[in-house]
Amino acid sequence: MLPLPHWRRELLPLQRKAKTVLATALLGVAWAGSILFGVRALLNYESSPGRVGSVPNLWPADSAIHLANDRPTLIMLAHPQCPCTRASMNELAEVMARVRSKVQAYVLFYTPEGSGADWQNTSLRQSAAQIPGVTVLSDVDGMEARRFGAETSGHTFLFDPSGRLLFNGGITQSRGHSGGSVGENAIISLANNHGSDRSKTWVFGCPLTDRRQAGMGPRCLK
Repeated sequence: MLPLPHWRRELLPLQRKAKTVLATALLGVAWAGSILFGVRALLNYESSPGRVGSVPNLWPADSAIHLANDRPTLIMLAHPQCPCTRASMNELAEVMARVRSKVQAYVLFYTPEGSGADWQNTSLRQSAAQIPGVTVLSDVDGMEARRFGAETSGHTFLFDPSGRLLFNGGITQSRGHSGGSVGENAIISLANNHGSDRSKTWVFGCPLTDRRQAGMGPRCLK
């Protein structure tokens, strides 16, 4: 085999360097693309609302929960192991701080029949119990959730003393994010007899009764 010309030998290091730079650039593009894809998937997940069932316009006649006759009644349905619902609980605390005793408030936690302390003594239930004015109850097998048409953790309802539905929906702007929301503002306004132009919002959270349903993201699988 004939030896390479002098000029070809001088080009070899440059060619190798060019290939290395190109490979590095391609890896960088692939890495950036995967990051963008992940961010987009996360944003889509956080902004995707949960499912809503058939919500009654009047207080369910077969509900075991007491409807207050002197003020509106607020009910939130929650999953005790849903990390997304932490934000809903933070917003509920803000609501109660601003309406004080103007509503009768309940948080009903989905509890499978025969479940143990891992369902009934979660940090989320403890947080709810610490909110002044809130009564925490167990919703065995999601019976009350079905009566109110709630299928997503964090679904919140407000009924007037006659049992008429004033508001239903979520009180966070997206999944797992605290901060002011349309739903929160609507409940505060209605509780203070100022009315509201919003009676319904999207609900962001985990499925109430089956955490294996499609749409569960990594933050809800803890």
